[in-house]
Amino acid sequence: MNQVMDYPTPDRQSRPELRVHAIRPSRPRLLVVVAAAVIALASGAAQAKAPPESFADLAEKLLPGVVNISTTQTRKEAMPDLPALPPGSPFEEFFKDFLERQKGGNVPRKITSLGSGFIIDPSGLVVTNNHVIADAEEITVTLHDNTQLTAEIIGRDPKTDIAVLKVKPEKPLAALTFGDSDKARIGDWILAIGNPYGLGGSVTVGIVSAHHRDINIGPYDDFIQTDASINRGNSGGPMFNLDGEVIGINTAIFSPTGGSVGLGFAIPSTLAEPVIAQLREFGRTRRGWLGVRIQAVTEEIAESLGLNEVTGALIAKVNEGEPAANGGMESGDIVLEFDGQKIDDYRKLQKVVAAAPVGRKVKVTVWRNEKKVPLEIMVGELEKYEEVAAHEEGEGDGSATPAPKAASTELLGLKLSELTPNLRQEFNIPEGVRGVVITDVSFESDAAEKGLRPGDVIIEVSQEQVQSPKEVKDKIESAKKIGRRSVLLLIQHEGNRQFVPLKVLEG
Repeated sequence: MNQVMDYPTPDRQSRPELRVHAIRPSRPRLLVVVAAAVIALASGAAQAKAPPESFADLAEKLLPGVVNISTTQTRKEAMPDLPALPPGSPFEEFFKDFLERQKGGNVPRKITSLGSGFIIDPSGLVVTNNHVIADAEEITVTLHDNTQLTAEIIGRDPKTDIAVLKVKPEKPLAALTFGDSDKARIGDWILAIGNPYGLGGSVTVGIVSAHHRDINIGPYDDFIQTDASINRGNSGGPMFNLDGEVIGINTAIFSPTGGSVGLGFAIPSTLAEPVIAQLREFGRTRRGWLGVRIQAVTEEIAESLGLNEVTGALIAKVNEGEPAANGGMESGDIVLEFDGQKIDDYRKLQKVVAAAPVGRKVKVTVWRNEKKVPLEIMVGELEKYEEVAAHEEGEGDGSATPAPKAASTELLGLKLSELTPNLRQEFNIPEGVRGVVITDVSFESDAAEKGLRPGDVIIEVSQEQVQSPKEVKDKIESAKKIGRRSVLLLIQHEGNRQFVPLKVLEG
């Protein structure tokens, strides 16, 4: 039996009241303080937005700008093997004839999927999610009045999961406008419209639950989280503020059941608008590119480099011949500012660089040798460098050569050895990598906790190249003498380069 729990709503008389007790005239200062508090409280209440009595007028205004999207594609599926039938069965010949007619055993089948979208231009431009129309052979846009139009793809961006479509209507369409998602506060009302489960224009309401959510589905994750009901088929639909402006594109849900559990995610308009503008103009994105590998700045990394606060983005690798290298950026730099914007963390740098105009010189401030260093870098285009960067992963700079005689030592829970041909072969270390190889790691050491493993190569210590265990030891001792609690190592780990801070002093 289903149980229903009723939670009574208190009436006006049962609600707590704000009471100000009488204050003796002999305490005028206390009177001023209490009066100021009451005025501040009243002022705050006046600024807070009261929830609307109904969302009907807003929904009626916005529904014509939201569309349903359906796609079809053909997939070939392998036919099952002939079932085991008794000899002489009357079905034996039937199954044989059926399978032979399929020519190779692959049967084409039409697959249909549903999603949502919204109109951004009366001429017929529609925005949706890339995953809604991915691999589609036919795309149909259904307007609010049930008019169906065939759509073509203007451009799409898998990295942010945005696509722009074009339809040819007989008359101008009702277009929606974007708002500023940065102005939406946690707790603000939002309204979502979409096509959940193919049911057509459905309106749901909730609040902004959180900002800047990273749910690990793309390099530019910066989602708005909401508790409004977002279900399958809502993908690509708009999220509105109470002014009727689009502040997000509903994209993902977190759900163990497949239905809404109050965790929906939308691409913020501040991220979506520049991407949409590029797709409209170029049919593709043109993101900024530096040609570097970056990582987070931890407290230990900041301390080891003499930086007083945990901020910025650490440059782990600079690709030779690309924009950052041409502008003088070096491995080990911490980017503090880029094109006038403060860089709080590495994800901020990703977004700021991606949004930077391609082909323009920008001013960059980096932390190097315990001081700020100004640089000027010409922004490249990501799409032109992606393939080159993929090929260069794991390659060294070839500037150092291993010593002919092997030597080893132990320190900080690490057993270190010069990189001999035998060790290079044993640990499958690429020829271009130069440095000191880790042959053993103490289980209880800080190095083990930081993920260092046998076969990792120490390339730099305190931003200086090393070729022998003795050089590693000397640089660690130098760091101890000047009071450093940690020393920064540049490590080649499983084909990737990363900075790892190791404790050298306790406290």
